[in-house]
Amino acid sequence: MATTSDKKNNKSKPILKSIWKWTKKVFFWLFIFQLFCIILFKWVNPPITITQFVSWASGHGLARNYINSKNISPNAKLAVIASEDQTFPDHSGFDWKSIKKAVQYNDEHDNKRRGASTISQQVAKNVFLWQGGGYFRKGLEMYFTFMIELIWGKKRILEVYLNVIEMGDGVFGIEMAAQKYFNKPAQLLTQNEAAMIAACLPNPKRYTVKPLSGYVSKKAQWVQQQMNNLSSDPDIQNLIGTAQNK
Repeated sequence: MATTSDKKNNKSKPILKSIWKWTKKVFFWLFIFQLFCIILFKWVNPPITITQFVSWASGHGLARNYINSKNISPNAKLAVIASEDQTFPDHSGFDWKSIKKAVQYNDEHDNKRRGASTISQQVAKNVFLWQGGGYFRKGLEMYFTFMIELIWGKKRILEVYLNVIEMGDGVFGIEMAAQKYFNKPAQLLTQNEAAMIAACLPNPKRYTVKPLSGYVSKKAQWVQQQMNNLSSDPDIQNLIGTAQNK
């Protein structure tokens, strides 16, 4: 004779099966959707990112103007590589040496944190995810980084980075930053101007280009030195559009 407990278990089994069935469907369509977005964004700029929406919703504003790579000064492309990710042309999305050093540094310093995100990782986070930490978000970031490296390629990743990254309080992308800080299009940015914009990227709300903060002024000088050191590298020349056809 079936007990009350057995009857409850028998009733719960179809419910659990139904929940599991719908869960699988949801995850399947989420996978298809994100894959569609990755492929679409190889050619189409993302309409809005979570970071941009949060900036707008929280009252910081949303000023942006997406432009093609050909309308971005090589100085701007070189500046962000020099400042943020000097191994960008060579790695497959992750700079494992820098990650190892950052982990070691963070273990030794409780009050200071050092990051090691590549340009590819920053694009993955800013286009598909949200700001903040946590193992779950980091895991998703690794997945999207791998996929955009595989599907987009370096030139597209750099172009999207220069369009979606925050470069001031509510200022997104190199075109809007160039217009706001120097009253000119991104295509006409000088080496010094590009270096100043790149110097603010670790924390664009805190390290301001206009008014010029002491940090940005000092960091921009270092960025320019790195730009000069990297400018003759053939891989970087190919990425930023300064390679000479022979």
